[in-house]
Amino acid sequence: MTVTFADIEAAAARLKGQVERTPCRHSRTLSEITGAEVWVKFENFQFTAAYKERGALNKLLQLTPEQRERGVIAASAGNHAQGLAYHAARLGVPVTIVMPRSTPMVKVEHTRAFGAEVVMEGDSYDDASAAALKLCDERKLTYVHPFNDEAVIAGQGVIALEMLEDVPELEVLPVPVGGGGLIAGVATAAKHIKPSIKIYGVEPSMYPSFTNKIRGINGGVVGGQTIAEGIAVKEMGALTYAIARPLVEDVLLVEEPFMERAIALYANVEKVMAEGAGAASLAALLAYPELFKGKKCGLILTGGNIDTRLLASVLTRELVRDQRLVSLRIVGDDRPGLLARVSALIGEHGANIVEVAHNRLALDVPAKGAEFDIMIETRDAAHTREIIEALRAEGYPPRIV
Repeated sequence: MTVTFADIEAAAARLKGQVERTPCRHSRTLSEITGAEVWVKFENFQFTAAYKERGALNKLLQLTPEQRERGVIAASAGNHAQGLAYHAARLGVPVTIVMPRSTPMVKVEHTRAFGAEVVMEGDSYDDASAAALKLCDERKLTYVHPFNDEAVIAGQGVIALEMLEDVPELEVLPVPVGGGGLIAGVATAAKHIKPSIKIYGVEPSMYPSFTNKIRGINGGVVGGQTIAEGIAVKEMGALTYAIARPLVEDVLLVEEPFMERAIALYANVEKVMAEGAGAASLAALLAYPELFKGKKCGLILTGGNIDTRLLASVLTRELVRDQRLVSLRIVGDDRPGLLARVSALIGEHGANIVEVAHNRLALDVPAKGAEFDIMIETRDAAHTREIIEALRAEGYPPRIV
């Protein structure tokens, strides 16, 4: 089994007018930050906010009348589920989705809202997949695999067709890898259109499935709590690996802080929401700047279905990393006016006080002293240093805690 460029062209014809032809835009600011020439393909603009609609719909459109009547089933951490449920509902096809219990509630709720029967089973995608296969046999449904399926792979490959139509000068495509459906389809299309283009897989460091296969590592540690749960797959598909392996240059492992920073950059620079997996290609540029420096890079923002509380946490953590949100500890004499004077100094230098904790009982503080933890918000790290120096000059030397 394999997927050909002709299969991807046929998928493009089927999907035309039924999914968004999302824009691929140059980002001047992300280019300046990363040192690469960055174009972003905004697949979060799809109706279900992720690229997975493409493969799911391409599969649905090729079902027999009997298969459509019986219905389909899939296991998914969210985006495949939503894409399949949405288009199955449009086509009048019953759909059942098995989701891991760890799936963000925003994805569960959206999938149910599209009319799917949702079954929560297992702690990982692999657990959910086993449960879905069992249900599939019991109910005689058609299993729509999220990645290890030729029709699904061909549908995802349409993304590369569109990118190279819009920006034919692209030189590098870093592509997020979970099960491998996206990179298999994208690499097939991109290498056919432009053989010189370089394809890199991008995986969260805790889920090096593709990396282990390429390196011949058996029994390596795979698993953990990653912010990129959409590509947290313990084993890449056999079909997707066979297709993608000859077409990719290498696979890049990315640590969590780069994923978080990429999410924050999409929010602050492009003013769009990106989930962890959706931001993985940008995270690769941040983690491996020398590899992409000066290259024309096409980034697929694969999805924007991030839990709002998680997004808030990521943005706040980024403020802490950039030292724009800092907690300062000041130990001084417990006399009237001390806190007022410290607060005035901070205000005079243009910072904002977010929170104050006053502790007189800490044993490492003199009995006649007091300890203050003051959280401040500043413009940047240089501004934070300015505040610290001003406090030190006035006799209130702080330390960051």
